[in-house]
Amino acid sequence: MKKSNRLTVYILVALVLGIVAGVIYREVYPEDASIKSFSDNISIVTTIFLRLIKMIIAPLVFSTLVVGVAKLGDIKSVGRIGGKTMLWFISATFISLFLGMILVNVLQPGVSLNLPLPDTHATLGLEKGKMTIQNFFIHVFPDSAIRAMAENEILQIVVFSLFFGVATAAIGEKGEPVVKLMDSVAHVMLKLTGYVMKFAPFAVFAAVAAIIAQKGPGILITYGKFIGQFYLGLGILWLLLCFAGYLVIGKRVLSLIVMLIDPILMAFSTASSEAAYPRTMEQLEKFGADNRIVSFVLPLGYSFNLDGSMMYMTFASLFIAQAYGIHLDFGQQMSMLLVLMVTSKGVAGVPRASLVVIAGTLAMFDIPEAGLFLLLGVDHFLDMGRSATNVIGNAMATTVVSKWEGKLGEPLPEK
Repeated sequence: MKKSNRLTVYILVALVLGIVAGVIYREVYPEDASIKSFSDNISIVTTIFLRLIKMIIAPLVFSTLVVGVAKLGDIKSVGRIGGKTMLWFISATFISLFLGMILVNVLQPGVSLNLPLPDTHATLGLEKGKMTIQNFFIHVFPDSAIRAMAENEILQIVVFSLFFGVATAAIGEKGEPVVKLMDSVAHVMLKLTGYVMKFAPFAVFAAVAAIIAQKGPGILITYGKFIGQFYLGLGILWLLLCFAGYLVIGKRVLSLIVMLIDPILMAFSTASSEAAYPRTMEQLEKFGADNRIVSFVLPLGYSFNLDGSMMYMTFASLFIAQAYGIHLDFGQQMSMLLVLMVTSKGVAGVPRASLVVIAGTLAMFDIPEAGLFLLLGVDHFLDMGRSATNVIGNAMATTVVSKWEGKLGEPLPEK
């Protein structure tokens, strides 16, 4: 069995064992204090794994993006590829948001709840100051490259890396040692990623066991309708993304999905798109995508192309409005969609980023922010699907841009 296939099997086994362990512990030790202690302690494993992944992200994004931009050669190439990338991102974002809006209107998952309007003072305490357009544009540009890397602000790292890469290319031969250094750093970080990934099954087991012990398997039944409808929406979004990919790269889209099984499972099991970033980059290069384009498009995608999260934002916002019997006409819903297109960008590094964005949007349309309490209990299960979908969306974008640039080669042979 190939090493990549073994990792997939180990992750799936860990996922099943985690569910079993969570159920057993909850049955044997039903006390709340005991369950909380178990969840807190076992979650340490997942936390350590995610911290190790985040340790890799900043130097990997910086080194690969600088090399990618420098090797593209000139600002015209960067602008051309950047334009094609943003065209895909904006189109995919709109489709994801619009699909969420259509599905929640057709399925109406919140209508049957008939909840009374809550106390106007009830709040989740989520910070909504980040939601203005002004703050977004200010946030894009780092006042310190070191701080941006220390805080894993991917969008700011991308902006600095773009400037650094263009400047490196502009000085010609004097920049070649820098490119070689960055290329070596990127290879070292990818090797380090291989070491970290060996711990992935343990992290998956711990993450699933902790959440099942805390919430119990029953929560999946209680919210089964909502979760099922949301995953139906994600399934449709996957088909749309694959169809769009098929129009550009043809039947190879199926091979791409197969090669992405590892990072998809990683993102799904840990509910973190970041956890899958290094592995996604590695698999795309094996698939034949140009490493310069992978290094350029994929980091941008983590700020501008979170398709699963986009669909969730309209789905969840309108679900809450339905739950309180608040009717929004088509014009208001389209306004909400456009607001989400802007406010959702660049907050990928914020904890519970989707909830932060939704909270700000609800306030703009006089929908009770406290409605998010309806989703908090199952947000982890929803986040698993969102994260896996984000991997698909970004991988598809990278592959398509490579094809548009005539840089999509044949898959590399397995070692």
